Amino acid sequence: MKIVIIEPLGITLEKVEEAAKVVKQKGHEVVYYETRTENAEELVERGKDADIIIVANLPFRKNVIEYCQNLKLLSVAFTGVDHIDIDYCKQKGIMVCNAAGYSTNAVAELAFGLAISVLRNIPACDNVTRVEGTKAGLVGTELYNKTFGVVGTGAIGTKVALIAKAFGCNVIAYSRTERENVKQAGIQYVSLEELLKQSDIVSLHVPFNNETKELIGKEQISLMKKTAILLNTARGGVVDNKALADALNEQKIAGAGIDVFEMEPPIAKTHPLVNAKHTVLTPHVAFASDEALYTRALIVFDNIINWEANTPKNVIV
Repeated sequence: MKIVIIEPLGITLEKVEEAAKVVKQKGHEVVYYETRTENAEELVERGKDADIIIVANLPFRKNVIEYCQNLKLLSVAFTGVDHIDIDYCKQKGIMVCNAAGYSTNAVAELAFGLAISVLRNIPACDNVTRVEGTKAGLVGTELYNKTFGVVGTGAIGTKVALIAKAFGCNVIAYSRTERENVKQAGIQYVSLEELLKQSDIVSLHVPFNNETKELIGKEQISLMKKTAILLNTARGGVVDNKALADALNEQKIAGAGIDVFEMEPPIAKTHPLVNAKHTVLTPHVAFASDEALYTRALIVFDNIINWEANTPKNVIV
C-alpha cells in the first residue's frame, strides 16, 4: 500500500523514518512531503494514488478527498478533527483515526505558561528589563489559593486540573461528562454558570463542535469576576473573541492567555485580540513539544498497523 504523509509532522526526517519503520517492514511505500500547502490542486496531486494519508492540522475537505480514489484510511496526527470533512469520509467509507492523547502534557503545561505569563506580567517585565524601564506597577498575582475553573475534563482538562491542585488552587470543573477519577481527586463539578462566577482562572479544554461554538460569549464573560483571567488552549471557535476583546479593553475581566484562534496563525493585524489589553497570545503551539510531536508520529503509524490488522484504534468514523 502507498502511505502519503501529506504535510510536515514537525519532526526530523530521521525521526519520521524511525516512526515509519514498522510499516516499511511490511512492504508499504511511505512518501513524505516536507512542505506544507493548502492549495487543493497540489494536495490532490500528492494524495491521488494514496491508500492511506497522514495529515496533521491541514484543512482536508471534500474538494481534495473526492479525488483521492484509493483512499481507505485517514490517519490524523492531531487530537481535534474539526479540520477534516468527517461527514464526507463517512459517506465514502474512509476510516478516520486521530492521535488521541499525544499532546496532553504539552497543552497542559502551556496553559500554565500562559496563566503565569498573564498573572505575573511576564511579557511586560521582559520588555522593561530590555529597555531599562521601571518595574513600577508590575506587581503580579499568585496562583496559590485561587479558584481554578476547568471547562472540559477530558485527558487535557483533567491534567490541567491536577496541576492546578499542585499549585495549591481550589479546583472546580464543568464538563458534559463527569469523571470519577476527577471527583476522586477532590475536584467538584459545578454548572458552567457557577464556574464562571466563582473562578479566578477559567481554562478551556473542550472540542469544537456545534454544541461548543462560542460556548464563551458576551453573556458568559459578563459572569466572570473583574479580576479573573481566561485561558484558551482548546479551539478558537469556542470563544466569541470580539466579545472577549471588548471585555478586556473595558476592563470587565483582568486578562487572557490565548493559543488558538478562529483560523490558523498568522492572524490578521485587525483581529480583535491583537490589540486587546492584558493578553498573552501564542500561535497555536500548545501541542508543539519535541516529545509530543514524536509521540503523535508513533501513534499515526500504530493506527495504520491496527487498521490493517482489523483492530482499529482511535477511530472517529
